[in-house]
Amino acid sequence: MTERKPIGVSFESWVDQQIAEAAGRGEFDGLPGTGKALPAGDDGEDWWVRDYVRRQEVPAEMSLPTPLLLRRQADEIDDTVRALTTEQQVRAVAEDLNRRVEESWRRPAEHALAARRVDVEALVERWRAARPAPDPEPEPEPVVVKRPWWRW
Repeated sequence: MTERKPIGVSFESWVDQQIAEAAGRGEFDGLPGTGKALPAGDDGEDWWVRDYVRRQEVPAEMSLPTPLLLRRQADEIDDTVRALTTEQQVRAVAEDLNRRVEESWRRPAEHALAARRVDVEALVERWRAARPAPDPEPEPEPVVVKRPWWRW
């Protein structure tokens, strides 16, 4: 831990002094990227943000405005619910999307975009129609009661 800044010393010169002392002790030796040029950025001011998002593997759709993201999710909801196994799960996904759409209506938008709600009943019907018919239950085999040999 470093000592406190002495009275009468400017903050900038005190920080410069701390950095020079750490470099003299070799605390900056062997850091990753030492001796390499900084990556060339785009001309835009946000090049570092785009690079960070790329390195963190953030999906591109997360940079969409909320109404567009919700529209996209509404368009792809049939694909989203296809793998679900119960009607309750399908309804929960649709109701969650509808809740987020309604919340987006309450927030001011920079663009004249509005997301639409999903018809839950129609979605459930499409989900049911896309599912394979359940296997018919096999008829139970007759129960044969075996008596002990002495009760014949």
